[in-house]
Amino acid sequence: MNLSKNSIATKAGGLLAALALLGAASLASAAQVAGTIVQLSGPLMAKKGDGAVKILSLKSEVESGDTLVTEKNTYAMVKFIDNSEITLKPASSLKIDNFAFDAGKPGEDSASFSLVKGGLRSVTGLLGKRSKEKFEMKTPTATIGIRGTTFLAEIVPETAEAVAARLAYQLASTAALDPAMGGLPVAPIRPLQLAQNLPKPVGAGPTLAPGLYVHVIDGLIQLSNGGGTQQFAPGQFGFTPSFKQVPQLLPSNPGMLLTLPQAFVPSSAGSAGGSGGDKPKTVDCEVR
Repeated sequence: MNLSKNSIATKAGGLLAALALLGAASLASAAQVAGTIVQLSGPLMAKKGDGAVKILSLKSEVESGDTLVTEKNTYAMVKFIDNSEITLKPASSLKIDNFAFDAGKPGEDSASFSLVKGGLRSVTGLLGKRSKEKFEMKTPTATIGIRGTTFLAEIVPETAEAVAARLAYQLASTAALDPAMGGLPVAPIRPLQLAQNLPKPVGAGPTLAPGLYVHVIDGLIQLSNGGGTQQFAPGQFGFTPSFKQVPQLLPSNPGMLLTLPQAFVPSSAGSAGGSGGDKPKTVDCEVR
């Protein structure tokens, strides 16, 4: 079969155009860079959207769709492209569902995360200051919204001791009114108090009921779930044991403490609770 030069050129041009379109589609579907690892104390990996696993190091980039997983002794801080920061504590898992920021396009802002397990410290950046309603952090028991904020969040898992503490908390919650007091509300009982008499290993910290705990350092946060919505102000602690129970304001710190390893100091941590010299820095509060 004979082909003219014009026919060959036309087919070649069509092939090149198709390849160009495929290349453009590939670039368009590539995940957007969301931030960079700027502090790291141990192994950290990213589970990619396509199932691949990547070991991260200092200056590694993270993308929308990545799930960041820290080992049992690893602290890791991500600085996002809007200058916000998230510090992950050991044995934590955080998915970056979608993060988009362009200084000239505030209408396209998006910051959506899922805290799967463990805990973190979040510091608001430019996106959170101009598009507060575009930030959300989902957890198994509530979704966190911000109002220009530095906060901590921690998921306490379902250990045997934690389950016992939750049962005690639920029993106290169902007895909201004390008949002996004429139907007046009883004094609030925090989960830590309910678990004080539970057996625990020598040297172990406080036993907390399973659920989500939060502490606001600056600004405001809002916890929302199927049970309702509760707002928390600076210095306040919150707790919700399940997605069906309204978040509760705790009267005091239930036992939250964050001590970073040596030479690991978030740039925005300031001097809150810090110590001098080469001692580990206690930056803010976080459930152990």
